[in-house]
Amino acid sequence: MKFKLNKYILEDIENKDQPSEFMSFNEYSILVLRLPYIKDEQVEVASYSFYIRDKDVYLFDRKENDFELLGSFIDLHKYLDIRMDRIMSKLSRLHIEIAKMEDNIYDGNYKNMKNWLLLKKDLGVIERVIAHAELAFDKLIRYYHNDLDNFAFDDLKEHFNRVLRLSISGNEKLDYIYQFYRGQVDEKMNNVMFMLTILSAIFMPLTLITGFFGMNTGGLPFINDNLGTLKVVILTIIFEIPFVWYIFKLAKFDKIR
Repeated sequence: MKFKLNKYILEDIENKDQPSEFMSFNEYSILVLRLPYIKDEQVEVASYSFYIRDKDVYLFDRKENDFELLGSFIDLHKYLDIRMDRIMSKLSRLHIEIAKMEDNIYDGNYKNMKNWLLLKKDLGVIERVIAHAELAFDKLIRYYHNDLDNFAFDDLKEHFNRVLRLSISGNEKLDYIYQFYRGQVDEKMNNVMFMLTILSAIFMPLTLITGFFGMNTGGLPFINDNLGTLKVVILTIIFEIPFVWYIFKLAKFDKIR
């Protein structure tokens, strides 16, 4: 290690899971940024650590376990700007997928809903990581305000903010799509349960009558009547009419509602 650093700071630098942070000291400062990293269209997280001293910026090389000179603040801007452009391109593609999913679900096509969880995961990672990175980057700008190309770094800060806003809006759209999807599924389930209820109500009197006349006891009506079966059928139909009428009214009212 070409720079002597506090062991606790060094642990933060070497830790791949260290949250984004900007730390300033008397002679140098440390910028740790965890940013989304797009690899084979998959969203992963990469950690970048920078050592800043006398307007020189050094990037921590994890393979060599040491800092290598990156250049000036302009080089830092170029380095981060390239990565932010890749993240915004990925976000643009994610929003296109969300728009297609939204159109399909409005047309009653739920096949793309299997991608909902993947989209939610990618956007969640981007939003969570960028939210911390934006705060750390803002601290860097305010600390080195007099040494930076303010236009370039303010533009890069706007990229951080845009990525955060796009990820938040994408997550909100996915939440709305899921709520709409669940509403449609629940409505279909309610229709199925309604039909089952109707069938149960229709066959309940029939079951009652069948059970009554199927008892193995004496004294049942029409047991010795040659027209007993016909009479039971007629009574069953008469008994069923009020139930069928009520169910018809109930179904008609439900459609109107």
